[in-house]
Amino acid sequence: MTLFHLILVSLIQGITEFLPVSSSGHLALLPLLTEFSDQGLSVDIAAHTGSLGAVIIYFRRDVRRLIVGIGSLAKGDRRSTNARLALCLVFATVPVIIFGGLVKLTGFDIVLRNLQVVGAATLGFGIVLYWADKANSSYRQATDFSMRDAAIMGFWQVLALIPGASRSGVTMTAARVCGYERRSAARLSMLMSIPVITAAAALALLEITVSGSGIALREAAITALLSFVAALAAVSAMMEVLKRTNFTPFVIYRVILGLGLLAWAWF
Repeated sequence: MTLFHLILVSLIQGITEFLPVSSSGHLALLPLLTEFSDQGLSVDIAAHTGSLGAVIIYFRRDVRRLIVGIGSLAKGDRRSTNARLALCLVFATVPVIIFGGLVKLTGFDIVLRNLQVVGAATLGFGIVLYWADKANSSYRQATDFSMRDAAIMGFWQVLALIPGASRSGVTMTAARVCGYERRSAARLSMLMSIPVITAAAALALLEITVSGSGIALREAAITALLSFVAALAAVSAMMEVLKRTNFTPFVIYRVILGLGLLAWAWF
């Protein structure tokens, strides 16, 4: 891969991973709309590692609570606040791991990576996000996260297996349906990304190990670093935007992008 291609993939991954606009959709579009080949699993791992580092740094207090909670669960304590948070995040991750494994084993993930699917999912799930944001109240905080909410958001997260749907977008949509205010919806969505990205990266690393392919250390370092910086800036910007407004700016972007992609695919 050329340096420019690495930079482009890193910035796309970093900026779009936690915004409700679909990073997988944007990355799937790169080889479809340009002469670049698919970046491959190795680069994906490096990019996801960088963006994962960004969300861990930004939500370091919550991550500290999560680590403490995992320790409490290991000791058999399920009643503490930290233990409940850890348990909820584990519970929310199970559906997407199960369905994601099935999609991978059947090869259906390859079928879904086409322009029509990405365009339709970008447009359709953007409209659903707009509805959820406007139709539901904002009275709950992230500290109210419960097993019931984890189950609901976890099953919504399965929809993110469709390129263009956006993992952060569908989980924020689900959180708004559950009555969480916007910043809490974004916070829960990004905390839910930690086990999902970790699991996806581990699976991809296993594939690379089995296949014997790899990536140069220099390329991995560049990709991870740029993705980290871009993701940290994107998360910070989104949390600031949600202090002042709603999800409508992201919806507008998705509608324009989705219609453009569908027009490109059809004409």
